[in-house]
Amino acid sequence: MYLLDTNVILELLLEQPRADEVEQFLHSEDLSQVYLSDLALFSIGIHLFRREMAKVFVQVVEDLLGEGGIRLARLEPAEMSMVATVSQRFSLDFDDAYQYAIAARKNMIILSFDIDFDRTELGRKTPANISSVRKPPA
Repeated sequence: MYLLDTNVILELLLEQPRADEVEQFLHSEDLSQVYLSDLALFSIGIHLFRREMAKVFVQVVEDLLGEGGIRLARLEPAEMSMVATVSQRFSLDFDDAYQYAIAARKNMIILSFDIDFDRTELGRKTPANISSVRKPPA
């Protein structure tokens, strides 16, 4: 199972340099095994609304979480202490610690372009790392 970080989705939506990598991942993977945290969803909304792209946000929710089959993941209030612990242990900000805590609790691979995860026990993969694993050898 995979947990998408905010920056992966924004890379695609804002047509940044690695957008093709994200698109390839989304088209090649079983999206029922892909999760987005509630925090990542809200962060995407914040970024898009700031850019006056509210309609894009609504479409993203429909495309990814509705038709696409990506699932939403969240932490329960009792699990928030893990966020604080992880933040201190790995020097992560709140959103990265929250993502890490979900991934650790649910045994997920973090998909992110954020190198801050590299200093954690779980590390991270990029969409290209995952998509390339599935390619048959040449």
